[in-house]
Amino acid sequence: PAPLEHCRIFHFGTLSMTHPGVRRATERGVEIARQHGAWVSFDPNLRPLLWRNLADAKDAIAWGISHCDILKISDNELEFVTGTADIPVGAAQLQQRFPNLRVLNVTAGASGSYSFSPDAPSIYIPACAGGGVIDTTGAGDTFCACVLHFVLAHGLDGLTPPVREAMLRFANTAAYLVTTRKGALRAMPTPEEIQACLIATPL
Repeated sequence: PAPLEHCRIFHFGTLSMTHPGVRRATERGVEIARQHGAWVSFDPNLRPLLWRNLADAKDAIAWGISHCDILKISDNELEFVTGTADIPVGAAQLQQRFPNLRVLNVTAGASGSYSFSPDAPSIYIPACAGGGVIDTTGAGDTFCACVLHFVLAHGLDGLTPPVREAMLRFANTAAYLVTTRKGALRAMPTPEEIQACLIATPL
């Protein structure tokens, strides 16, 4: 794989922060990527059973949010961090506490997803209206990968409201398609499959 000095986006989560040694390695990776001009993306991916206590998990999540440009966070993780189940209110709290956030996306499962930006109106896109959900494994990772695809294509400054709308529609649809299949990596759809589903199931 290419060294961190050459990456355009460095993405990480707290799964590599549950032990002091791997946490230090993760933090060093963020530092190196940042030093060489990469954007930093963070997904808390909270798994309570992997932590000795949830206070450590909350501390790791706060560190991750404070060091990223792009945040993907689920509705339950947002509530864990902010104490509120109101997504716009919780997002506003994060934006106030962490002014480094350029893109803040909140996923809410079957309810859809939200995108918040410091200099543009928030955007909400409902989930794909198809049926046949059998396994939600990998849906969040797929959503996040689609968002990063849009960031690479448009840059952070190019994520205008229409682009963010298209980004959420694309990411929602890709995540939905994953839930209709067993597994995670092998269940991820191709861009062509996502576009076909977008055409077949318009909002």
